[in-house]
Amino acid sequence: MNDRNLHFSSTLHLKFILVYIIFGFLAAFIAAMLVPGFIYDQLINSAADDLYKSANIIAIRYLPSYFTEDISLSDARIQLSGIGAYTEAAAWFTDTEGRLLCSSHPEGYPASPSSIENFNPTENAGNTYQQGTYHDYFEEEVITVMAPVVNGFTTNGYFLLHRNLQNIEQQQKHLVRRIYITIAVIYLFSFIIFLAFELMVYFPLRRITDAAAQYALGNLDYEIPVNAEDEMGYLSASLNYMSSQLRDMENYQKTFVANVSHDFRSPLTSIKGYVEAIADGTIPPELQGKYLKIILFETERLTDLTRDLLELNEFDTKNLLLDKAPFDIHEIIRTTAASFEGTCTEKRISIELVLATRHLSVFADKRKIQQVLYNLIDNAIKFSEPDSIITVETTERGDKVFTSVKDYGTGIPKDAINKIWERFYKTDASRGKDKKGTGLGLSIVKESIQAHGENINVISTEGVGTEFTFSLPKS
Repeated sequence: MNDRNLHFSSTLHLKFILVYIIFGFLAAFIAAMLVPGFIYDQLINSAADDLYKSANIIAIRYLPSYFTEDISLSDARIQLSGIGAYTEAAAWFTDTEGRLLCSSHPEGYPASPSSIENFNPTENAGNTYQQGTYHDYFEEEVITVMAPVVNGFTTNGYFLLHRNLQNIEQQQKHLVRRIYITIAVIYLFSFIIFLAFELMVYFPLRRITDAAAQYALGNLDYEIPVNAEDEMGYLSASLNYMSSQLRDMENYQKTFVANVSHDFRSPLTSIKGYVEAIADGTIPPELQGKYLKIILFETERLTDLTRDLLELNEFDTKNLLLDKAPFDIHEIIRTTAASFEGTCTEKRISIELVLATRHLSVFADKRKIQQVLYNLIDNAIKFSEPDSIITVETTERGDKVFTSVKDYGTGIPKDAINKIWERFYKTDASRGKDKKGTGLGLSIVKESIQAHGENINVISTEGVGTEFTFSLPKS
């Protein structure tokens, strides 16, 4: 892996770690800054509400009876002791001037004064409670709630409850501690998630980055280990497949260039040699006609090769535009077969046409299909022995027309049956029987048929013959 990709991987890894650390810092900061105050306020409000409800119950249900002389001051003191023990608060019962009528206080609370200095029933300013030392009667802060004692629509006194904040602060610490533990557990689980992310995302991504760097350097043999069946595994498998395809393409290009060079070099060498021999008088004038025919033959080989290469280039660059139109395929078969009359007469080969009907219309590119038929018949003639028959047959099946070209020649070896579609591939028999072949004819045939969205198949038995069958849509 080069320095740039190493820097990329290190930077990405560092970002993950920084994000994780920042996440932990923010969680701890928020917990430390906001949670204690929030919990404290909630506990204060909850305690104040409970005290206020308790104070109102006593002020409404029990204490008014004191002013109607239904209960004595001792009875009132008993009620205050009960509510004080229940609420863990100091209970004061005063008249309207702030003079204490009776009181109770749990252990740990100071004794109540005989009278509240500067007593003001409205000092809560609309709130249900006030917080502080309440006129400095308490050494520690307390929550104070006040409820009027009303008898006959007249306020005769007030009931006050003072609760120490020490218990609330202890509750706050306990809750905050539990929240800190919860955050720590969440952070621990997030660390586990971070490790899982490292194993399932970062390290596979780093391997993919390494592979991309190797491919960029031209090392197409590098393979990414695929250990998962998720998206990362699919991406790794896709890159492995891409590298294999690129590797095959590179090998194909080398083979292609070598074959083109060989097929161009041979006729050019022959042409150059014979022309030089004619020019310097090595070949006498009476023999020049013979060698000029050889030069013409080699020139035709170069012409055919150039034409086939240009034809295949149309498929490779995807610039092939099919001019599809309805036409009579039987007419094309008859015309193409007739063009081989001279060759067939010379080799004593006959072409038999077995046509389904007199006329049969298909929808395709007429020129391309004519070339397909020409290449298949030409190929059949090359591999046929003298005094043999080549059969061209059409059949209708549903909305398809199937055309077959069958010969009774040498056939194709089993180990070569899957290679005949490769460009420049020639069997040894082909090279021996017909030096003019370019090895591109069947490649053009297959790619032309596939460009129409159709298929071509071959059945061959060595020493018996070969049959090519392709389909076309009916018009």
